Amino acid sequence: MAEVAENIQNIIKPENLVYQKSPVLTDKVMHYCPGCSHGVVHKIIAEVIDEMGIQEDTIGVSPVGCSVFAYNYIDIDWHEAAHGRAPAVATGVKRVFPNKFVFSYQGDGDLAAIGTAETMHAVNRGENIVMVFINNAIYGMTGGQMAPTTMVGQVTATTPHGRNVDLNGYPLKITELIAQLPGAAYVTRQSVQTPAAVRKTKKAIRKAFEVQANKKGTAFVEVVATCNSGWKISPVESNEWMEEHMFPFYPLGDLKDGEKEDPEALKMNV
Repeated sequence: MAEVAENIQNIIKPENLVYQKSPVLTDKVMHYCPGCSHGVVHKIIAEVIDEMGIQEDTIGVSPVGCSVFAYNYIDIDWHEAAHGRAPAVATGVKRVFPNKFVFSYQGDGDLAAIGTAETMHAVNRGENIVMVFINNAIYGMTGGQMAPTTMVGQVTATTPHGRNVDLNGYPLKITELIAQLPGAAYVTRQSVQTPAAVRKTKKAIRKAFEVQANKKGTAFVEVVATCNSGWKISPVESNEWMEEHMFPFYPLGDLKDGEKEDPEALKMNV
């Protein structure tokens, strides 16, 4: 036993370290439900900030919704926004501190319902910010009501017989709308249900921050996510449901990769 213990101590050395919690993450226990995608995305953002060395220069804008307490978990400067107003707040923060990295973190109810106007106009102006959008097709914090992104036929607290297009309209593909705006530089849709998906999302979020560093325009990262408590199924079943029902309607991948349009090309000839 003594020999085993000695061998273990020889292995546990800094030079042999394979993985550790990002120092940008605090030690507070997250309040999210088991199986929720928010915690994974928080981890990714913290790792990107740490690896880019921008912890002291990053300001996050947290929303109203399940991730309202994001400021408890990622150790950077934060500004809390009223429901749906995170893009407007982020705009103000970035204009006051143009050399800081500024990002908003919002769910589908916050970004694509009450905050639709702020979202669209911030991107249309080409504000040099990052927007992280968590799409779990439901209002999680308030009890599982229908969200703009809820799937047709999906049962929620306010659509007990499933979303009916005649009554509730179609699911909103707001990321596709964002990609059409001249101020959008980088628009992508990713997920975090597998290790490979997590790696892709981390790469996308880092690229979004690099787009901001290069002043190319608005970077928009949607993460198709799960809400097993709101969907009333297990975490494993949630991943399967998301892959079967959400991915065909919200396909993963880059929608736009470039920079905002040149305003000179849009000027009237007078």
